[in-house]
Amino acid sequence: MPKKDKPTFEDDLARLSEIVAALEEGPETLDEMLALYEEGVAITKRLEEVLDQAETRIKKLSRDAEGEPELEDLDEGD
Repeated sequence: MPKKDKPTFEDDLARLSEIVAALEEGPETLDEMLALYEEGVAITKRLEEVLDQAETRIKKLSRDAEGEPELEDLDEGD
């Protein structure tokens, strides 16, 4: 059986949007609604992990010459 590729952040975000729309329309059965909800929760956890990893990378990159955290306004360079 071929190994399934891990979905990208963008793929997960798009699927989560589809799930929200489907839940808003109202699935036909409670089982369908619960399955969509569970899938959405799993996707949300994956997205949060990716965002946490990105935040960690940004924090590592945002240090001054002495290694101290350096806070900058993201709009400062514009």
